Amino acid sequence: MTAPSGFTVTSGAPPFFAARIALVFCAPMMVNGIALPFFPVWLETLSMSDFQIGIVLAVPLFVRVFTAPVAGIIADRIGERSIVLIWSALLSLLTAIALFATGSFWPVLLIYTLQGAVYSPYVPITEAIMLSGVRRWNFDYGKMRLWGSLAFIVATMIGGWLAGLYGGAMVLPAMAAAFVLTVLGAVIAPRIGKPRRPSPITAIAEVPRTSTLRQRDVQLMLIGVSLVNASHAMLFAFSAIYWQKLGFSGVDVGILWSAGVLAEVVFFLFAVQLRRRFNLWSMMIFGSMVAVGRWILFPMEMSFAGYFMLQCLHAFTYAIIHMSVQSRLVERVAEEQEAAAQGLYFFYTGIFTALATFVSGYAFSWYGVQGFYLMSLVAAAGLVSVIAGRLVAPRIQPQSVASGG
Repeated sequence: MTAPSGFTVTSGAPPFFAARIALVFCAPMMVNGIALPFFPVWLETLSMSDFQIGIVLAVPLFVRVFTAPVAGIIADRIGERSIVLIWSALLSLLTAIALFATGSFWPVLLIYTLQGAVYSPYVPITEAIMLSGVRRWNFDYGKMRLWGSLAFIVATMIGGWLAGLYGGAMVLPAMAAAFVLTVLGAVIAPRIGKPRRPSPITAIAEVPRTSTLRQRDVQLMLIGVSLVNASHAMLFAFSAIYWQKLGFSGVDVGILWSAGVLAEVVFFLFAVQLRRRFNLWSMMIFGSMVAVGRWILFPMEMSFAGYFMLQCLHAFTYAIIHMSVQSRLVERVAEEQEAAAQGLYFFYTGIFTALATFVSGYAFSWYGVQGFYLMSLVAAAGLVSVIAGRLVAPRIQPQSVASGG
């Protein structure tokens, strides 16, 4: 097999690399499949206000933006990145166990923030190991990454079933069990030695003043798509609570969350064909417009089928945008600054999502589901930034930029 441009195929890949890294990536997706939909439900069982729930969910997002790069620097400088995975998994499991001893706002905030700090490098470092396998041995990124999405769906469905049986009491045991899987995943992670280039979460510290990453169209694009990503904050924080108040069962909530991820998977199956037919800027703008419409429609009380259709729009409000921005970065950012581009994307998305989550606590507390209109304004701001990026972007791309020369 001939390697794609910019990739080097070498012999000597660790045994069963693709299968092992796919299993490693499944583990944190199992955690997220429980925590994202149902951790806010557990917080509500503690009689926390919507404002307090927003605080508990937002603060760890702020913290992880700064702790993940620190862990990434350590992982890049030691001989083996998987060592950091083991420590991240073990410490995260300890914080998950510690949550059993909490029952009020301040202890939960403290321990969950600590969990956010120690858990933050797990997914980025797993991604970095995965991308090293793509570069060195030409493994298929999509096929490895796909299993993580499927694991998220399975975890969400199991979580919904357990929530129907035990309510919010199932959340902490399910999260702890999923964190055990992250420990097992870290143990079986491929050992590939010191990285040949820095991980994305650390490389932003090394961006030179003349970087192609500093181009106006690239910056406006990254800010815009990160704002659109952040507009999902209220969905992540309060959708499960809202749907349960409408009378949907735990299984119904699990299905609704799974619908968005499944739509994402289906989109990526056809991503190559769409990329050939449509302009990247057009896809980013279209996805941003759909996000504005999605949050305008969400407060309109509808049937299960209606919310299912809205959830399927995740293929446009996230997947199409994510694919387009990644492809655009390949075109506009020099190869040696690829990791820095990914790190900046992580930074912008993390900061904006944390701010939006914090604000969503106020908005949902004051206005209930009508607060989603505020998320449509966040998405609209992202849309404006993306359009501005399109307007200042050069019409003809120099080949040297795309190839890293």
